[in-house]
Amino acid sequence: METTAVGPGEVNVAVISAGVSDPSSTRLLADRLASKVRETFGRHQLTALTSAVELGPLATDIAARLVGGLTSQALQTATDTIGQADIVIASTPIYKAGVSGLFKSFIDVLDNDLMVGKVVLLAATAGSPRHAMVLDDHLRPLFAFMRAVTVPTSLFAAPDDWADPSLTTRMKRAAVEAAALYRSGLQDEVHNSAWDAYQHQFGRTSASRSTSREDPDFDTPLMRLASGGAPSPH
Repeated sequence: METTAVGPGEVNVAVISAGVSDPSSTRLLADRLASKVRETFGRHQLTALTSAVELGPLATDIAARLVGGLTSQALQTATDTIGQADIVIASTPIYKAGVSGLFKSFIDVLDNDLMVGKVVLLAATAGSPRHAMVLDDHLRPLFAFMRAVTVPTSLFAAPDDWADPSLTTRMKRAAVEAAALYRSGLQDEVHNSAWDAYQHQFGRTSASRSTSREDPDFDTPLMRLASGGAPSPH
């Protein structure tokens, strides 16, 4: 889960996979979608650099963060990967008509400001086509709460869908939509011109933000004491 610095002509794509089997159909779907995203950006002379966040190995770290508020280095690295991404591919298995609890728990530990304006592609796998609407019923509102921008086309794969050419067609469509949203400059415009128009949580940790005159100064002796730190010796 190494983060990648992007340069001119490069786009940072982060893949979140909540699959826990090996091999994982959830990760496979995300990887196929990421490949289509790279192809689409390549036609625009842009290089998509992909980083993966596998949630299975982070399950204990996520639980510790939820219960005790402790953030491991591995979980911090995963969070940084999402924070530095221009585009996020969110892929989860669906269990009992709902998204994976592991996936939801990971989103729960993220700073509410971390994904403001980011372009997100939605993907899910399940054992039955009966779960197809979970993507739009559960995942789309979840990322709307995070103030991210989801592409119109979502990707769902039940066992019979893998051999269906329409799955590839939908992947191409979703990749084109993601590229169009990214190239519109929406995220940069939000962060540079409208960041202070959003309601932000107190003590937010998202690094990609402007500084409002109303932001508290957390480096004062009083604030350091309040947060359990030691005052400055001078």
